[in-house]
Amino acid sequence: MNGSIIEKYAFPSPNPTVNLYMVTYLSQGLKVKGMLAEPKEEGLYDGLLYLRGGIKNVGKVRPSRIAQFAQEGLIVFAPFYRGNQGGEGDEDFAGEDRYDAFSGFELLKHHERVHKSRIHIFGFSRGGVMALFTAIQYPEALTVTTWGGVSDMALIYKERKDLQRMMKRVIGSIKKHPNQYEIRTPLNYIEQLNAPILIIHGMLDQNVSVQHALMLEQCAKKYKKQVEKWYFQEYDHHFPPLQNKRVTEQMIKWMKKH
Repeated sequence: MNGSIIEKYAFPSPNPTVNLYMVTYLSQGLKVKGMLAEPKEEGLYDGLLYLRGGIKNVGKVRPSRIAQFAQEGLIVFAPFYRGNQGGEGDEDFAGEDRYDAFSGFELLKHHERVHKSRIHIFGFSRGGVMALFTAIQYPEALTVTTWGGVSDMALIYKERKDLQRMMKRVIGSIKKHPNQYEIRTPLNYIEQLNAPILIIHGMLDQNVSVQHALMLEQCAKKYKKQVEKWYFQEYDHHFPPLQNKRVTEQMIKWMKKH
């Protein structure tokens, strides 16, 4: 069953209040890897599906980041996506590998310490696309947040000349296969999204331009979706550590108030 854990073992945690685990779980019949973070203190917690950015070894899940979220009172699951760190299959940049995010949501739904009706979705960078698609797939998701998130796959192709060779290999040429970029663009499906949206973006971001955030905001408003945006004039794709921590804490407060 999608989301079923078939292997779980302890991983060294950078935080004394958080247990970390390396997990192998099922997604479309593939054995996919991910990281699970649980507060040590017993009790029921909100769940958080953490969707990484990048591809392959770029943008890998960082244990310290996952533990940071769990420290704030969340049970966090972060898929590595298929084909990474020993997992089966191959990433295809928000194509079939979006099911690894969907299966991650299922994993949290069946976690014995997660409030079944209180699961949030968070996506950073490329993970923004994954987060929006997962929130569309699961209307019961409580909130969805994109931080420096991609919302239009054709736009990221045009903006990032350095990614075009990889995107041609993984997705196909945008001239020959424009439909493959369309089906990977969640803006085309925002009408189906129910969860409140939080958009976090640095105005100086050159990895994922703020245009992605503005387009998502505009699209959400068009369909009368609940959307809140936090734009930061002075930051780029990666916020300084202290500011990152402060914004993360504020973001989790926003999640939990819903």
